[in-house]
Amino acid sequence: MRKRNPKTYARLTHPLIRDSRDEPFRPADWDEALTRVAEGLSRARGAFGMFSGARATNEMHYVAQKFARVVMGTNNVDSCNRTCHAPSVAGLSAAFGSGGGTSSYEEAEQTDLIVMWGSNARFAHPVFFQHVLKGIRNGARMYAVDPRRTSTAEWAEGWLGLNVGTDIPMAHAIGREIIRAGLAHHTFIERATTGFEEYRQLVEPWTLSLAEKVTGVPAAAIRGLAHAYARAERAQLCWTLGITEHPNDTDHVRALINLSLLTGHVGRYGSGLQPLLGQNNVQGGKDMGAVPNRLPGFQDILDPQARLKFESAWDTVIEPHYGLNLTEMFQAMEEGTLKAVYCVGENPAQSEAESEQAMRRLRALDFLVVQDIFLTKTAELAHVVLPPTAGWTETDGTTTNGERRVQRMCTAVTPPGEARDDIDILCDLATRLGHDWKYADAEAVWNELRSVSPDHYGMTYERLEAHQGIQWPCPDMNRLEPSYLHGRLWETDPAERGLRAPFGLVQHDPPVDLTDERYPIRLTTGRRLDSYNSVVQHGSFASPLRRGECIELCPEDAEHYGVVVGEEVQVSSRRGAVVAPVWVDPALRPGLAFMTMHFPDEVDTNQLTVQATCPIAGTAEFKASAIRIEKLPVAAVRG
Repeated sequence: MRKRNPKTYARLTHPLIRDSRDEPFRPADWDEALTRVAEGLSRARGAFGMFSGARATNEMHYVAQKFARVVMGTNNVDSCNRTCHAPSVAGLSAAFGSGGGTSSYEEAEQTDLIVMWGSNARFAHPVFFQHVLKGIRNGARMYAVDPRRTSTAEWAEGWLGLNVGTDIPMAHAIGREIIRAGLAHHTFIERATTGFEEYRQLVEPWTLSLAEKVTGVPAAAIRGLAHAYARAERAQLCWTLGITEHPNDTDHVRALINLSLLTGHVGRYGSGLQPLLGQNNVQGGKDMGAVPNRLPGFQDILDPQARLKFESAWDTVIEPHYGLNLTEMFQAMEEGTLKAVYCVGENPAQSEAESEQAMRRLRALDFLVVQDIFLTKTAELAHVVLPPTAGWTETDGTTTNGERRVQRMCTAVTPPGEARDDIDILCDLATRLGHDWKYADAEAVWNELRSVSPDHYGMTYERLEAHQGIQWPCPDMNRLEPSYLHGRLWETDPAERGLRAPFGLVQHDPPVDLTDERYPIRLTTGRRLDSYNSVVQHGSFASPLRRGECIELCPEDAEHYGVVVGEEVQVSSRRGAVVAPVWVDPALRPGLAFMTMHFPDEVDTNQLTVQATCPIAGTAEFKASAIRIEKLPVAAVRG
């Protein structure tokens, strides 16, 4: 393995501007920098997009989306949930009218069965996995559905190692087996759902034998999971990026939701659906309206009454149509119709699929302003860089975790240099662009949010601190709602039960990037325990002991290609090629390789991935690329 020289990122403490695209950055004071930004944005009305980072506070997200809609007059605002959580939001809201996980983390400790589907939670969500381990110690059984035999799967009673992209056939076969075995919860189905007969017909062809042929999982293992899930008194179905990073990822989510509707494993304590989120405020970005189709409190922009409420509160007119999501904004950059971007705490130059293409599009913008604590690859492309305070130690406010729990964050350290609070920066810019916004503090922003979002009305800062966080919905100042959502579905009174949850009639589509003789290896991507996303945030603490990026192969494939651990090889897809050292992992199967996105400065994995996106959620295909492995000539191997 070659010696690593991990890149470190120095904290930004002063604004930076460049006088032309070809010139380097130079330091500037805040007045000059904000004047330059205001001038650039004023020329971009009608061709503007806002990226709102998932590590910022709820209050920042609220002000950012308000800035886009009020100051810039557009719904083109999105956050990094587009690359991970958006399909879960789309699927859950289509079924239940609400885009959040239905259970609390504590319920994983009290349930009888846990299904980890497309999730190596022990590495990617280690805090949540502690709740899973408590559940196992309390007697819960766990099943893992994942192409790799991951560290999470080591704790499972059963591992179903399906082929990448065959989750829908697996789910349909489980559903068919539950129906055929007489294990469907017909009382719940008849009372709380619609479309069951159409669903039954949809899954009927997916026999256990056909599912085995398509997924590669033995029929007996599929049958075992189906019976265990249906017979459990309480069950938690959890998923993450293995489900939500495909071109048909919303359909993947709907296929899993169908299983909960079929068995009644939703709307009860201990039974629910839990998408796992990878950053501290992915959920909050969506909840605060930093998405192109929802106003704060998950209120639909197409609803005239919702728009009227916000228009009255903000003294503005809101565009009566959805804006562009992150994926669509990048396409608009290509087409020349999106000319300016305000990017707060995001690094799409390295996080987007086909990253070279993303950088080219960002570089071609007429104006790019980046607000970040580090000079990321995206910031390097900007015309102006603004240094904010760090969201997790230097800022006052709230965040919302994956169980819908809003929690207080308090300033712990003094920000360095001239770094300013995100909200102060946005309000200063709003003033320069004709909107005199003044908030005394983060609590004032939060109280404005509470006044327009019924789900958050009962959450004062005082109550949040007293209860150490509160889950939404919380519409009342005097009581708390149950920890789980959709208990209404169990009500016998139709008026209290409300709208029924529809089964999702979704079809299987194989991965778009098919393997063949030229590209015979299936590459899937994910995370490791010791690293976080593109490592910018902990790059300053990068350790030479960390393994760095590599191409992980099974022993059989390593032997087939004649490569050993540490040997560098060329990894090529239909879009690009990278050089990476080999690592051998016995948990992989022949024909399956694994890489992460953690070290793009060393090996840019996203040069290999596919910019095929879900038409509903806009999330790209990160999980199924076709690649080939080639040995390097001896002279080409780096020392």
